[in-house]
Amino acid sequence: MTYADQAAWRAVQEYLPAAYRLTPGTEPAEEWWEHRGHRIHLDAYRDPDAAVKVILFHGVGTNGRQMSTILGRPLADRGFETVAIDMPTYGVTEVAPGAKVTYDDWVRIGSELVDAERAKDDRPVVLYGLSAGGMETYHVASINRGIAGIVGMTFLDQRSPKVRRDTAFDPVTGTLGAPVMKALARTPLRSARVPMRLVSKMRALVNDPGAKRACYADRTSAGNLVSVAFLDSYLNHVPAVEPEDFDTCPVLLTQPSADRWTPLALSTPFLDRITRVPVTVVPLENAGHYPLEQPGLDRMVDAVAEFAAAAGT
Repeated sequence: MTYADQAAWRAVQEYLPAAYRLTPGTEPAEEWWEHRGHRIHLDAYRDPDAAVKVILFHGVGTNGRQMSTILGRPLADRGFETVAIDMPTYGVTEVAPGAKVTYDDWVRIGSELVDAERAKDDRPVVLYGLSAGGMETYHVASINRGIAGIVGMTFLDQRSPKVRRDTAFDPVTGTLGAPVMKALARTPLRSARVPMRLVSKMRALVNDPGAKRACYADRTSAGNLVSVAFLDSYLNHVPAVEPEDFDTCPVLLTQPSADRWTPLALSTPFLDRITRVPVTVVPLENAGHYPLEQPGLDRMVDAVAEFAAAAGT
């Protein structure tokens, strides 16, 4: 399947401002990256004249095409080359036969995609991540120094009990989920798949009720199922470099002001520990977790464009 064949993302984008909706003339090129047995899908706006590349990571309730609508194409219109990846088990990426995908795999794949893009030319690479993808940009940058800047829509350290409680389906799930998943991951149940909406606060992905229904109906994003092994890996991932020692690149948090899932208070404890590189926080007025609203959407594009341009100099 390709996104040309899929209706789900089109239903979601109907809740975006008209200027952000893709049309047949503005859709990205669909590329396939054969990697470690996976056939990984990339939404790409290639531009050999662009000074900077921006790679976009989705979270656990979105996919690469949903990154292309809110940021990939708007940045391309401003002269950046953008690539949005579907991590294995999300979007239309084809998972290698028999593969047991974990969050650790996502981090490794993100780093190897950076290497693959930098092998083509020497242009600076900036990473952007939505939701869980925000912390993924940090995890990738902690193992790959070839990154010029990282942008997160939240930086959630799931090792924090408060982060776990506040981002899970409910406080009980947030308290017991990690140790339960760790125990189950050591049994044959590690391959069992559970709806992401039943273990996380997915109900707060978007603030518009109609948009939420459209997102839930998409089995390649918010309606997806993930394995016990993936959840265990996600909840217990340890970065290669702790924030006190992080010095790879500048950091930007674009924080939706109407985020009902991951408010600013969940990201600041981690970001406050980063002192060796500049850390900037930009609020996105009126915007939800997956931002559909103005003026937050425009502010996000402005902020990321300014950050990426500066990181590339």
